[in-house]
Amino acid sequence: MKRSLALDVFRGLTVAFMILVNNPGSWSAVFSPLGHADWHGLTFADLVFPFFLFAVGNAQSIVLPKFLEGHTSQYYFKKVLIRTFFIFSIGFLLSWYPFLTWVQKDLQFKAWTWINSEGVQVGIRVMGVLQRIALAYGFSALITYFFPRKVLTVSLVILALYWGLCVAFGTGDVYSLEGWFGVGVDRLILGQSHLYQGEGVPFDPEGIMSTIPSVAQVMLGYWIGRILIAYNPRRTIKALIKRGFILFSLGCLWHFLHPINKKIWTGSYVLVTTGLAILVLAILVKCLDQKRLNWRWTRFFEAFGKNPLFIFVLSGIVPKTLSLIRFKFQDDYSTPFVWIYENAFAHFPGHPGMGSLLFSLTLVCLYGLLAMWLDRKRIYFRV
Repeated sequence: MKRSLALDVFRGLTVAFMILVNNPGSWSAVFSPLGHADWHGLTFADLVFPFFLFAVGNAQSIVLPKFLEGHTSQYYFKKVLIRTFFIFSIGFLLSWYPFLTWVQKDLQFKAWTWINSEGVQVGIRVMGVLQRIALAYGFSALITYFFPRKVLTVSLVILALYWGLCVAFGTGDVYSLEGWFGVGVDRLILGQSHLYQGEGVPFDPEGIMSTIPSVAQVMLGYWIGRILIAYNPRRTIKALIKRGFILFSLGCLWHFLHPINKKIWTGSYVLVTTGLAILVLAILVKCLDQKRLNWRWTRFFEAFGKNPLFIFVLSGIVPKTLSLIRFKFQDDYSTPFVWIYENAFAHFPGHPGMGSLLFSLTLVCLYGLLAMWLDRKRIYFRV
């Protein structure tokens, strides 16, 4: 299959928007569409991660069959296992990085667990975005190997089984933070200190149980990728629009029984976001692959899409590294990013969210320029 510009641009758009929503100038000044839903519901920011998982599945549909061309199944499993291990390890090390943290006025090594400045025991977070991508990639690669013609069916079965687990093992309101069954599983297996602490209680939005439906999301991306390869151009667009609309509609209907929720990654959330991803991809395929429209902005996002893992990891490393640099500013300590935002972007007139958004857009542009330079030099980082 000839390289699809639409798939590169779709993946690049997703990475760029991941950086945008993850790096506001200030978390207290964020436009509501760029913040995640408090619990049930869907915002623009809630589309980014599932879109990327969907894109991982698209890439699998091209890459995984090549693993079997002239190779044994043992070679296939080895390649999948190595990729899964390396992506998970990168995510885990990024969670630990920069291996140092400020505790009051002292810079201390981040041990497996430590007491933070508020006197609470915390630890290295085991799960995270890249860890979920790794596990979803690995399990979906195994399932598509054994059931290559049943990808859609198995995906829907996984979502139905996850729904059943939520209902059977939840307590009270089974879709609440207190009642969802996955909280207890994560605390038991991972330990409370190693979970995300941002919800006020130990709870991981990329935890073990909520990773189950994310496997289905990658598999649905694989399913659509195989359609792109197998169908003729005219049939492709019709097939994408039809499937995108059906999945989106089913997800909206399912919401009344199984609420759309990113933080516990419900099945309705998977169907709605996958449906939207398919519709966006259909537009890009029509414009970029079939009509061959050559817009300037596509070059920017295409470069993101050719080095997605490297750019995403770099966007995590840079602020973490700069956070180690502390200096006296007025009556408090500041860091480079905080100082730049507060002394430049925060003074932008109008809504406070505008300055925060401009700070994020500036970072996206800088990473985009780097991605374009790497693409021009044909430097690509693969795992």
